[in-house]
Amino acid sequence: MTDQIQIALSPAERKLFVKVGQAADEMGVPCFAIGGFVRDKLLDRPTKDVDFVCEGSGIELAKKVADLLGKGAKVSIFKNFGTAQIKHHEYELEFVGARKESYRRNSRKPIVEDGTLEDDQKRRDFTINALALCVNAEQFGLITDPFEGLIDLQAELLKTPLEPDTTFLCLTSTALSHVLSVQCCLRNPCLLHALPPSIEGHTAAW
Repeated sequence: MTDQIQIALSPAERKLFVKVGQAADEMGVPCFAIGGFVRDKLLDRPTKDVDFVCEGSGIELAKKVADLLGKGAKVSIFKNFGTAQIKHHEYELEFVGARKESYRRNSRKPIVEDGTLEDDQKRRDFTINALALCVNAEQFGLITDPFEGLIDLQAELLKTPLEPDTTFLCLTSTALSHVLSVQCCLRNPCLLHALPPSIEGHTAAW
């Protein structure tokens, strides 16, 4: 599902996103802001961290973006993980190529391959973190929401994109610890303050 939802980007954010979109267009790759930034902007929460996923090399895209941004952009490359980070003024931008994960029988070690946006969205922990905002010029601002994360966000629900057993198998230890924190705090409301900042706002109403 693709929706035209107005996200209130600040002038600085819009300028930044246009530059990222320009770099992606010049490389000929679809690119999206995804996850926490999109979720928090829809909730009118301040955020300075943006994750970008592209259907191509996230590292090469980051290099291209840094060139367009100029001297104020510092790129850090994490080749082993296939990711790159740009610190630009108060913003931290993370870049990664879309990935697809599969598993061999009786193994929890994932086989990671290049994938599409949809493949990458399936790897997310919750539907509200799978929302993707296109930054390419032709579809700038369009939100791709295949798992009805917008509905879950409005309803204050945490749902997994796939069947829970499948999603939990795909989660990293860090992401899984966040899930367990949510489950613990839902059973013990007095512990809500202990939730990681990226999750706290979405369980507080429960």
